[in-house]
Amino acid sequence: MNSKERRNYIEELLRKGDNPQKGHILAEELGVTRQVIVKDIAILRAEGKKIIATPEGYLIHKEEKSVVKKVIAVSHIAANIEEELKIIVKFGGVVEDVIVEHPLYGEIRGMIMAKTFYDIENFVKRINEYKAEPLLILTGGVHLHTIAAENNDIIQNIIEELKVKNYLVSD
Repeated sequence: MNSKERRNYIEELLRKGDNPQKGHILAEELGVTRQVIVKDIAILRAEGKKIIATPEGYLIHKEEKSVVKKVIAVSHIAANIEEELKIIVKFGGVVEDVIVEHPLYGEIRGMIMAKTFYDIENFVKRINEYKAEPLLILTGGVHLHTIAAENNDIIQNIIEELKVKNYLVSD
C-alpha cells in the first residue's frame, strides 16, 4: 500500500467508525511507524479533512445538521472538573473542548469530546494517572467549553444547572 492509499484507508476508517482510532494501533495495522501515521493525519488535515486528535485517538468531525453549538464561559477549581462536565453530559450535551486564553500563547484549546459519564470518568482518570494539570490552572479557573446538543432546550438546561452550581461566568 502506498502513502496515498494509506491516507485514503485512514480517512475511510475514521469516516465509517464511531470510535476514536489510536495512532499506534493504526501504525501496527498498516505496518508503519506511529510517526508515519502522525504525518498522514497532518497531510489529511492540510487537505481540509476535519480530523481531530482526542486523548482517546483520532476522530473525523462528522457534520450533523441538527446540532446546536454554544461556547460557554465557566470558572471553578480543578477539583470540580468532573462535576462540571457531568452536568453538561447528563442533559445530553457533548463537551467538545476546553479553551483558555493564555497571556503569551493566546488561545489554547484541548479536545475533550466527552459524550458520556464513562468518557468523563476516563478523562479525570487520565488527569490523575498522568499527574497532569488541567488548562484551567493557567487562568485561575476561568475557561471556555464548546458544547453541542440536539436542540436549544438542552443547552438552556445545561446553562441553568451550571448557574445553580455557580460555575457559569456571568456578565
